[in-house]
Amino acid sequence: MTVLTVQTRCGALKGTAGRGVRTWKGIPYAKPPVEELRFKAPEPPAPWDGVKHADAFGPVCPQPADLLSMSFSGDVPPQSEDCLYLNVFAPESEGVKRPVMVWIHGGAFFLGAGSEPIYDGSALAAEGDVIVVTLNYRLGPFGFLHLSSIHDAYPGNIGLLDQIAALRWVKDNISAFGGDPDNVTVFGESAGGMSIASLMAMPGAKGLFHKAILESGASQTMTADMAKDIAETFISEAGIQTDDMSKLHTLPTDDILTAAGKVNSIKGQNIFHLFYQPAIDPATLPKEPEKAIHGGAAEGIPILIGTNRDEGYLFFTPDSPVHSEREHADYLRHHLGEEGYLQAASLYPHSLTGQIDMMTDLIFWRPAVAFAQGQSRFAPVWMYRFDWHGETSPFHKAVHALELPFVFGNFDSLKKTLQKPPGEDVKELSRLMQSAWLAFAKKGNPDTDQLQWPQYETGSRETLIFNTAVSTESDPDSAKRRILFQA
Repeated sequence: MTVLTVQTRCGALKGTAGRGVRTWKGIPYAKPPVEELRFKAPEPPAPWDGVKHADAFGPVCPQPADLLSMSFSGDVPPQSEDCLYLNVFAPESEGVKRPVMVWIHGGAFFLGAGSEPIYDGSALAAEGDVIVVTLNYRLGPFGFLHLSSIHDAYPGNIGLLDQIAALRWVKDNISAFGGDPDNVTVFGESAGGMSIASLMAMPGAKGLFHKAILESGASQTMTADMAKDIAETFISEAGIQTDDMSKLHTLPTDDILTAAGKVNSIKGQNIFHLFYQPAIDPATLPKEPEKAIHGGAAEGIPILIGTNRDEGYLFFTPDSPVHSEREHADYLRHHLGEEGYLQAASLYPHSLTGQIDMMTDLIFWRPAVAFAQGQSRFAPVWMYRFDWHGETSPFHKAVHALELPFVFGNFDSLKKTLQKPPGEDVKELSRLMQSAWLAFAKKGNPDTDQLQWPQYETGSRETLIFNTAVSTESDPDSAKRRILFQA
C-alpha cells in the first residue's frame, strides 16, 4: 500500500500518487507574508490540527499576468502575496535517506514559480530515486525591494531569506518523506542559479545544502547604493513618506506592482539591468558572491556549473532595437572597467549581433567561469556548455533556458514551442544529462557509466559540451576568455 500521509513538524499532510511518484503540493514553509509581515523576514509556519490535503499548488507571487500565462501554457494560476509554499515529489515506493534535490526557479527575480509545468519533478524523482522539492519565493518588489537601506525595521534580500527558510524546512522535515537532510543539492537556472551563488556566500545558509548546480546564472548583485536609490524611488512613487513606513503594509498589491513598474520606467530598465535582484547588505549578504567564493566562503561544497552557448538570443528578435553606441560602451565599462573595455570592444561590434553576444558573455558566461575558477580552489567543480540546437528547437540556437526540458525530462510542457516531438536522439541527450545531474546529487560527482566528466581546473579548464554528440573541450573560447579576464 502506498503511504500518502506523512507527519511534519507542523502537522499531517496527505498527498497524491501518480506517474510513479507520490506528490505533496502547496506545503506552507512560512507564515503568509502579508499585512504586518509584508517586506519582513519569513517566519516559521503555524501548526495545524488534523490532516491537511496537499493536492494543489499554492498561489504564486504577484507578477505580470501576460508573462505568467506563457510559463503555464496559456493558463494563469492564482496569484497572492501569500505565496510561500513548496512541493515535494518522492518515488512511489517507500524508502529512507534518499538524496534531496531542491529546485530554485528563474525569472529575472521578477517572474516565475516552482509550480510551472516544466519544473514538474515527477520524472527526476521516479527515474532517479531521489526526492525533488520545488518552491516559490517572493519576487520583484515583494522580495527584492531593499527597504533595509531606508529603515532598519526591514531586512534586505527578503527573497533569498525565503529560500533559506524553505531550505530550513527541508532540513527539519524532509526525512518524513524519505529524504536525507544530510544530502541536499540545490539546483537552479538563471535567477535561480544567481540565487544559489548568493546562498553560497550567505552566512544564514550555512549547513542547509551540501552540493550546488548552477545553470545559466552565477554571481549577480547590485550595490548597496543602487539598492537604496531604487528603494527611495519606489517609496516616492508609492506615495509613502519615509517617516511613516507603516502605510507600506496597507497598500493594495496592484499599487505595489504599479509603483515597481514606474521605477522601471524612471530608471530606464532594459534587459541588461535588473532593478529587483540581490543586493550587498551587511546583515544578509555582506560580500559580492564572486569575491566571497574566491575567499573560501563555500569551502567544501562541490558545484556543477554551466551556460548555454547562445543564451542572449532568447531575449531579442530581428526587430529589437540596438542600443546607442554610448550605451553599448557604458555597459562594457560597467562590467570590465576602462582597461577591459578597451581590450574587449572589438569583440562586440555596435550591432544587434554584438549586443546579443555581449549579453551572453557578460551576464552568463563570464560570471560562470569566474565562479568556477574561484570555487575550484576550495571544492571539486565540473563545468558544461549546452550547445544543442536541433531541428525541434524554434530558435535554431542554444538559447537561454533550452536545457530545462532536458534536465527535468518534461518535453510535454514544450509541445507548443517545439516544432515537432523530440526524437530518440533528443531523449538520449536528456537521459545523459539527467543521469549526470542525479549522480552529482547522489555522490557529489557527475560521472556515470555512460559519461566521463573531467573536473574543471584552471590549468586545463576542461568543459563538457552537451550537443547531439557529447564531447570534452579544454578552455573553450580561450582567446575571448583571456580578453574578458585580462589574463
